Amino acid sequence: MRKLPRTATAPFCPSEVSGTVNVPESLPLWRKILRFAGPGLLVSVGYMDPGNWATAIQGGSQFGYDLLFVVVLSSLAAIVLQCLSMRLGIVTGKDLAVHCREQYDPRLNKVLWLFAELSIIACDLAEVLGCALAFKLLLGVSLPTGVALTALDTIIVLTLKGRGFRQLEAIVLGLIATIAVCLFSELALIRPDWHAVAAGVVPSLQKLEPRDALYLAIGILGATVMPHNLYLHSSVVQTRVMPFDVIRKTEDSRGRLAEAIKLSRIDTIVSLALALFINGAILVLAAAAFYKPGGGGVMEIDQAYSLLAPIAGTAFAAILFGLALLASGQSSTFTGTIAGQVIMEGFMKWKIPCWQRRLITRALALAPAMIGVLTLGEHAVGRMLVGSQVVLSMQLPFAMYPLIRLTGKRSLMGGFANAWWTSALAWFLFVVISAANMWMVWQAIVD
Repeated sequence: MRKLPRTATAPFCPSEVSGTVNVPESLPLWRKILRFAGPGLLVSVGYMDPGNWATAIQGGSQFGYDLLFVVVLSSLAAIVLQCLSMRLGIVTGKDLAVHCREQYDPRLNKVLWLFAELSIIACDLAEVLGCALAFKLLLGVSLPTGVALTALDTIIVLTLKGRGFRQLEAIVLGLIATIAVCLFSELALIRPDWHAVAAGVVPSLQKLEPRDALYLAIGILGATVMPHNLYLHSSVVQTRVMPFDVIRKTEDSRGRLAEAIKLSRIDTIVSLALALFINGAILVLAAAAFYKPGGGGVMEIDQAYSLLAPIAGTAFAAILFGLALLASGQSSTFTGTIAGQVIMEGFMKWKIPCWQRRLITRALALAPAMIGVLTLGEHAVGRMLVGSQVVLSMQLPFAMYPLIRLTGKRSLMGGFANAWWTSALAWFLFVVISAANMWMVWQAIVD
């Protein structure tokens, strides 16, 4: 893969994060795997943001382990789609947003851009609410004050100016490790029923018969398969460099390209498997701690924090919960910033400094977050978080459609175009997700 110029869309912020990661062909396989590790981790943080927490906690507290299979299937769908996105970026050297601009009518391109921007704002709204709640739980401030404090994360982005991509990935890895340690420590304190956990993994349409269960399932799907991550992944994989001809005219170069795809696939699957375990751990924690057969379970994320200490028998469990929630919100901030830059430059060719992009996105999320907590009350955070994830789910088909179409084109992908079974699986996911969203809209109209 060729080395991208500093103005390309692959780095964290074009012209602000220097360099790419060189992967010499002579390295042994295990070292190549380590060199390729990173883009998948960066994408995976979007799959463990505060929106995931809200949907998983509400699902676990209301339905026990019944919706655990939704988390598993959503994560598997995410792996399929992210692998398509990764392959598009590696084979063509362009991200999904750039392809949409080049392939579609300008009016349609603007519509797709607006939907992509809406998904980023919805995601950032979840980050604002999650971090604000974490500040409230850990510092004792009011929720509106916590919302105001989230505006300061632009300073974090500014401190990354001039950093290399590897340094950014190391920060993200540290935040993911913080989330994982906190959650699995809480599971050790709560001690869930692992036989019931195994039963919850088994898919069952009967478990989705209650209307609230299906609504939460759609929210879990939106929180897991994030549309803007499909644009992001096709860009960040281009930070991995192998010294071979990207024009792919010779059999040798095609073989090396196939190796790059294989190594990136390993990174994607391992990273999203980690996200799956973390998301599953949140739901299992909520089910084990708060589920009461017949109803009466915890419905709000802030209630979960306050009740964890007496259930676990130690105040340390509640502190771990707050720290993990804060880490999830901060890590997702990176994903939203990078994805926003990729989408803006890819669709519209607009180039602005990274901190300005961060400021615009955060400002657009701060307003509805502040209005929501002031008008609906502090206990409405959980409902607002779940609602933001449903919005994400509704945007997903608009990112899936061009991705599936483009990766299936032999004129574009050559021998790396989707196999028939890959296309069939991807279109099946598209139909299922679109149908679920249409059902939800219909139910809202009927009511």
